[in-house]
Amino acid sequence: MIPQHHILNTSIEYLKGVGPKRAELLQKELGIHTFQDLLEDIPFRYVDKTIFHNISDIYEDGQIVQLIGTLTDLKSQGVGRKKRMTGKLRDKTGTIQLIWFRGFQWIENLEVGAKYIMYGKVNSFKGKITLPHPEIEKPSNQPTEQLSLSPIYSSTEKLGRMGLDAKGRAKLLKTLFERINAQMIPETLPAYMLSKLKLIDRYQAFLHVHFPRSQNELQRAKFRLKFEELFFIQLQLVHHKLIRSSTIPGYVFSKVGDYLNAFYEKKLPFELTGAQKRVIKEIRKDIGSGFQMNRLLQGDVGSGKTMVALMTMLIALDNGYQVTMLAPTEILASQHYQSVSNFVSGLRIKVGYLSGNVKGLKRKEILKWLAAGEIQIMIGTHALLEDPVIFKNLGLAIIDEQHRFGVKQRSKLWQKSKPHMPHILVMTATPIPRTLAMTMYGDLEVSIIDELPPGRKEIKTIHKTEAARPQVILFMKDQIALGRQIYVVYPLIEESEKLDLQNLQDGYEQLLFDFPRPQYQIGVIHGRMKATDKEYEMKRFQDMKTQILVSTTVIEVGVDVPNATMMIIENTERFGLSQLHQLRGRVGRGGNQSFCILMTGFKRSKEAKKRIEIMCKTNNGFEIAEADLEIRGAGDLKGTKQSGEVELKMSNLATDSKIVQSARNIAIAILKKDPRLESPHNRLLRDFLQDNPNAIEWARIS
Repeated sequence: MIPQHHILNTSIEYLKGVGPKRAELLQKELGIHTFQDLLEDIPFRYVDKTIFHNISDIYEDGQIVQLIGTLTDLKSQGVGRKKRMTGKLRDKTGTIQLIWFRGFQWIENLEVGAKYIMYGKVNSFKGKITLPHPEIEKPSNQPTEQLSLSPIYSSTEKLGRMGLDAKGRAKLLKTLFERINAQMIPETLPAYMLSKLKLIDRYQAFLHVHFPRSQNELQRAKFRLKFEELFFIQLQLVHHKLIRSSTIPGYVFSKVGDYLNAFYEKKLPFELTGAQKRVIKEIRKDIGSGFQMNRLLQGDVGSGKTMVALMTMLIALDNGYQVTMLAPTEILASQHYQSVSNFVSGLRIKVGYLSGNVKGLKRKEILKWLAAGEIQIMIGTHALLEDPVIFKNLGLAIIDEQHRFGVKQRSKLWQKSKPHMPHILVMTATPIPRTLAMTMYGDLEVSIIDELPPGRKEIKTIHKTEAARPQVILFMKDQIALGRQIYVVYPLIEESEKLDLQNLQDGYEQLLFDFPRPQYQIGVIHGRMKATDKEYEMKRFQDMKTQILVSTTVIEVGVDVPNATMMIIENTERFGLSQLHQLRGRVGRGGNQSFCILMTGFKRSKEAKKRIEIMCKTNNGFEIAEADLEIRGAGDLKGTKQSGEVELKMSNLATDSKIVQSARNIAIAILKKDPRLESPHNRLLRDFLQDNPNAIEWARIS
């Protein structure tokens, strides 16, 4: 017999009504392996089964209705693949046509003349309203058997075929609740928290989230489960932050010396903004504390993060330590190398560069100089993470656009510093919504550069359809006549790479027709080109030898050409909001008025329309990030999903920001009072942290 407290770990195969085949499907399609997994797979919506519509009230395509009436007709039409079944449902107000294209065996057993409840989405075809594939059940004589709120679970066609649609899953959960009781779902939150926050217990929360009898019961169950999930994430993050900030030793950068002073007095190209000064002060406090810095530096495109990073590097050099800076692409890494080299020229600082394309004798020499400590600032791509790369005394690691580096990759870098881990400064030009930052970077200190350098003009963003193409061409010619340069960007989505590259090629050829040589020069750059070819084209654009650069999103991050004042984004509807904002940030980097033109076809989805509207309305990266979170949810906000990121089962960061804030505040209050959770009242919290020691190891090296 399985002990009560272990029953939730039982394989789903052993739940009555599942068996090996269904278990395999549940595992493959939904990741449901155990009773616990089934319990945590909560409905994504509910149908209010107390509300019935009259057939005469049905007025639009897509309307979701629940009807009760008599089946007056049922017949089969066609054969083989063309077979379908039709029927009619009549209530006191009218009749609606029913239609089925599959599942005939079950439909044929319906009784003409019997009463049925039917639920589904109305379809309108050639002006005729039908109800295709409705959910069907007979009215119950016992009203209590028909729940007022019926759960709807996410499903797939395969699950439906095996009887594991919403109805089938609800049946399994009823079976599960017949087998378990409150003692088998152990409580995770201390009694004082349940009482103070008026939370229901876990058993009730799971029972009522699957089978709510009222909206109030459902809301209380959802709040309990969301709060618990978000609270434990915050408890781990805050606990980890407290431990790290007081126990993980770091190198002490105690002095500001000749390098920083000489740069500040003789070479600083512009007055620092108030935000930059504030952030440098926060960083100096960290690197002088004797504990390892782990700081996230957020700033909108063009806000001056690189200058803050450079001044932090110079402090490390003043204290006798080496610095490394990692960038995700060769273009960005080589740009950082060039700009840092230019900034420190004349200060007798040796800057090195390493990427996969640096080979042979040159590579050997760089590695030798780095190991000997002769290279003080080392800039590069993933190549810096390889084993032969050895530092003499690495004290600071700066990572640009960190979400593009996997956790395991980054951990390799920390192993290159002995005896302590280097101070970490993570930079991102994708402003992160507050809720997301608290959940994904909650154990990092966060610095925000929230003002742009003086003299920057706001980029004017305009949406145009294909019909306006001739006007856009004329506007481009006007800009070129003023001596300005232009980016034309095409999407590049891996699944349709051939098609996208063809679009880029077609667009390039059309531009050659509209901007003939030798009067105009056009360059092309995309990710499939050799690094040397990309560098050549980029250099020609930087040196103003080409006026138009046709590109895929390889220019999304970090490319800095102050003379480029126009960005044309083709097929805008295929880009995400944060990507559009990043692309727009490639212009407006000089003193001239800049423009971003969003080109689309005539047909656009509701989401695409919303994204374009936001882009035209604001240049503020934080507003855009918040909107992106609302439109898309937190799933893939920062590009490629990393292993080890927070997987939320119950909550949604886009809609539960108040719960995140509340959970964090409570976690902070508890740990301030009882940092090691030694109080008997906090035993459950201590047990949770001990049982999940590696749950946020990813955050430690973010």
